[in-house]
Amino acid sequence: MTDDPKTLVSTDWLAAHIKDPDLRVLDASWYLPGSGRDAKAEYAAGHIPGARFFDIDDISDSRSNLPHMAPPPEKFISRLRAMGVGDGHQVVVYDGQGLFSAARVWWTFRLMGKTDIAVLDGGLPKWQAEGREIEDMPPVVKDRHMTISRQSQLVRDVTQVAHSAKLGEAVIVDARSAARFEGTAPEPRAGLRGGHIPGARNVPYTAVLNGDGTMKAPADLRAVFEAAGVDLKKPVITSCGSGVTAAVLSLALERMGHRNHSLYDGSWSEWGMYDDLAVEKGPAR
Repeated sequence: MTDDPKTLVSTDWLAAHIKDPDLRVLDASWYLPGSGRDAKAEYAAGHIPGARFFDIDDISDSRSNLPHMAPPPEKFISRLRAMGVGDGHQVVVYDGQGLFSAARVWWTFRLMGKTDIAVLDGGLPKWQAEGREIEDMPPVVKDRHMTISRQSQLVRDVTQVAHSAKLGEAVIVDARSAARFEGTAPEPRAGLRGGHIPGARNVPYTAVLNGDGTMKAPADLRAVFEAAGVDLKKPVITSCGSGVTAAVLSLALERMGHRNHSLYDGSWSEWGMYDDLAVEKGPAR
């Protein structure tokens, strides 16, 4: 793969740069409800040296009744400064599943106008499989000033998504499994209808990954989206269950050079909740 400090870097790249004074590593592990895994406890037991824990549920909009919606800028700034992350830092973010929740933090930084952030390809599993160092010590944190410039074009709300679905001006791409997309498997969150946004295409986030949890090469990514019927000449809106794996697709689009993409932050946690929003079932039409 080609290392790019603005999208994706390899474990070799991180190992070579881990002692750089302006590098900051974030553990953004997060697991679906009912997974039986505790991200904070796993971080405390062992993490990549110097890593800070980025709590996706905490660094979110606490005013919303939807799960981990993007945080207000002032909350993002205060939480990151407290973690010793700020202007002039190159950030590398990873998770304990390979490539799952880390992309959500990459997208959140991008939303705040911070582009010097990359996801660790293959995450902690690949790092550990290669026998690289982990530690259980908390990092030494020094406050660092942070300025942001929110990029509102990178996020979409339910009204904008409904408008796009009706007019077909953008392609909505859903990162959930085929069974959840088609409405044949139950949602992990109670009270949500099954199915998908009318006109959406289905690219399960696992389809853009290799077996070892690393991301496929750009040409292969393009083939995956095209095989799912995604018109890449149009803007793309990514969606999923709660805005986490949608960001894996956003990262994939960025890697393959498709810059005109945004993320539906409420995703199915919002759309599936309201009976007045239309739902389709079965495969994409």
